[in-house]
Order: sequence, then C-alpha cells, then structure tokens
Amino acid sequence: MTQTTDHKALPQNQYTDDELIKNFPGFTNHYARINGLNLHYIEGGSGEPLICLPGWPQTYYSYHPIAAELAKAYRVIIVDIRGMGSSGKPSTGYDKKTMATDILALIQGLGLSKVHLMGHDIGGMVAMSFAFNYPQFTDKLIVADGAHPSEGMMQMPLMPVAGTFTKKMDANMPYAWWMGFNQVKELPEKILEGRFQYLLDWLFQYVMIDESKMTSFDRSVYASVYNEPENIRASNAWYQSFAKDIEDAKTYQPLAMPVLGIGSYVSYNYMKAGLPYVAKDVNVIGILDSGHYMFEEQPKQVLDAVLNFLASS
Repeated sequence: MTQTTDHKALPQNQYTDDELIKNFPGFTNHYARINGLNLHYIEGGSGEPLICLPGWPQTYYSYHPIAAELAKAYRVIIVDIRGMGSSGKPSTGYDKKTMATDILALIQGLGLSKVHLMGHDIGGMVAMSFAFNYPQFTDKLIVADGAHPSEGMMQMPLMPVAGTFTKKMDANMPYAWWMGFNQVKELPEKILEGRFQYLLDWLFQYVMIDESKMTSFDRSVYASVYNEPENIRASNAWYQSFAKDIEDAKTYQPLAMPVLGIGSYVSYNYMKAGLPYVAKDVNVIGILDSGHYMFEEQPKQVLDAVLNFLASS
C-alpha cells in the first residue's frame, strides 16, 4: 500500500475532503494506493480497529452522525469503497469479493491483523463478503440494512403490488425499482448528470420515516458526487455485479464470528429471517422507528446497538 497526498477535488470547494473532514472532529483524511486504484479513507480515535463502509448513494460522509462517538472507544477507519467519493472508479472489479480484497489490502497496509467491520447498505454487502472470504481478519461483523446478495433478490417484483407503492416504502411489500434501473448501462448517467438531487430527494422521502433528518447540506454533499457521470457509472456497477455476488455466495461457509444485524422498519423482518442462514452467532435487532438511513434518523439507537455489541465478550 502506497500512501499518497494528492486527491481529486469534488466540484464545489465546500464539498472537498479537506472541508468535509471538519465535520469529523479528531479525524484526518488519508489516501492509499490499493489494488491499482486510489482509496480514500478517514481515521480517528484509538483502540481496537473498526472499519466502516458506506452505501448508495452516499459516501464516507454518511458516518458523520456517529463517527465521533465511535472514535471515543475505537480506532475508526471510514472508507470510500471502490467507485465512491474520492476513491478510484475503474471499469471493473465491482463484485463484492473483489471489493473485499481492497479492504484486505488496506488493512494489511495499515499493519492490522484483525478488525471489527461495519457496513451499511452496499457497504454491508462488502463487509459480509470480507467476513466470508477473510474470517481470520474479522473479529466482529455489523451489517446495517444491507446483507450479502442472495438468490432471494431474483424474486424481487418488477411491478409493485397494487396499493403498496406510495410516498413511503411499504415494509411488507417493499418496491425497490432502482435495483432494476441501476442495472442499465450508460443511460442513467445521461439522465442524471447534474440532476441527481431529484433522485436523492425522492429516495430519502421514500425510504426514511423522517426525511428532514437528511439535511439540505447532507443532500448537497451527495449530489456534488453523484452529479458526475463517472460516479453514477461506478456506483451502478455495484448493482450490476449482483449476479456474480450471488454465485460467489453459493461457495461460502456460514460465518463463525459474532454478527450483529441492524434492520430498519423496511428490512428488519428480512434480515431476521435471512442472516441466521449464513451466520452461526448472530443477533438481529430492529430500529423500527427509522427508515433505511438510520445513522441520520436514529444515531443514538445505532450507537447503543453497535457499542454494546462490540463491548460484549
């Protein structure tokens, strides 16, 4: 791993990594050369290492509501995964097994032998892939509203059940149309270039109970990233790799390390049903007064769950 100091600035000055890090007291920006791409991460705190991976359509900045508290007890490393934020956006390598090798290379480059791992959304998929493939490096695993792709995805409806597709996602009949939309190559970036704010606003309204918890500044941070065609193309590749991820999952053995699943009102029942099939020592809790973006909606509940889990013997 080669440490570097240069990085690609985001479009507006207030959204550069150098400016945004000011919202993470005690944290610093870092850039490393990993597997042929530049990987951006931030680091703060001390103690046992906790690797944090974000999801779509966000960046490392999504951890800002909980990062400072986590860093009081742990060495927190929040990573812009392959295709995200200031990290590299190659043309290939978006299957979760390859993305897990990025995290392994980062961990080894930092001289770490074993880590706790936490992932939200797509980040949860990468975190689980890491734990499946590198259990010897994984102490405890936390997945928040995002488990490894499985064959169950193939049963997701193309059309919503009548009466269930409203302004808020239905917990019993969730309709995630973007799973299909993000499979399309080249068209999304043409439609959404410079207009991603419209998708963000709709999405936050749909999957959050209280979308006001996602502030206008938060939204602008993510829009500044995903307005760029290259970034849309790379993030959609996370979804376009699901078929490969599902095939990889068929070869994995159940996880033996302690696993915590945190589900929102839209995912708790699915995680509670699914995670015990792939993990031997698993506890799934629900934050049922929160939608998908639980770090913003219910940060205290997330912190209580995570810190209690990590502190338990």
